[in-house]
Amino acid sequence: MATNNPAFKNPAFTQPNASAFAVQTASATELQDMYDRPASPVQADRMTVEDTIMKSGIAFGVLVVGALAGWALGATMPALIFGAAIIGFILAMVNIFKKEPSAPLVLAYAAAQGVFVGGISYIFEAMWPGIVIQAVLATLTVVGVTLALFASGKIRASKKATKIFLIAMVGYLVFSLINVGMQMFGLTDNAFGLRSEEIFGIPLGLILGVLCVIMGAYSLVLDFDFIQRGVQNRAPRKFGWSGAFGIMVTVIWLYLEILRMIAITRE
Repeated sequence: MATNNPAFKNPAFTQPNASAFAVQTASATELQDMYDRPASPVQADRMTVEDTIMKSGIAFGVLVVGALAGWALGATMPALIFGAAIIGFILAMVNIFKKEPSAPLVLAYAAAQGVFVGGISYIFEAMWPGIVIQAVLATLTVVGVTLALFASGKIRASKKATKIFLIAMVGYLVFSLINVGMQMFGLTDNAFGLRSEEIFGIPLGLILGVLCVIMGAYSLVLDFDFIQRGVQNRAPRKFGWSGAFGIMVTVIWLYLEILRMIAITRE
């Protein structure tokens, strides 16, 4: 199944190996024997949900530390946070196109994006006090609810939903590029460009914000689904960093969209 998150394009998440099929076709007795048998070095070096969670925790810890530094920079040297955004974008491209996941590169991305997120959060907080805690709580709520629904089996990725999601993402990307272009060339003087325009008294940015939250939640479902596939396919343990990177990309995007949506409602 296609996914919007390029972090999961590696065959480890889409192509099961022979050992995975062997486990699926083993009898109950054979499975019990395999369970009782001590893990070999090869078996111990497989991707697991627990290990991926641990790697994600480390990555988000680095992100938070970077955000604290970015918050300080936002108060003293706000121009530097945009440099961090550029560095983060470059590191994201490197992580996406690198065939083998690299823990240092993933953590470097987390640090750079943390500086950007912290800096932009400080700027928004200075303009709209209390907005950061609102955005953080909203983001955690969306992530928590999505994870709970996925873990309970109440929500799953489907081919039809994924196609609709990808079309919506492309449309949103085109709109965002047009909006940025209009702001750069002075074709709109609103703080958020076209997002500040109203439709029947409702800011366009608010409508798009709700759509982005829905897309962000479904993107998380795709992330969780591909991590699950990686575990089932017995991908090497190092691909847990790919899982951590993919989730981090989605959560950062979701947070920034929620932050902007709340700001538009308070504009």
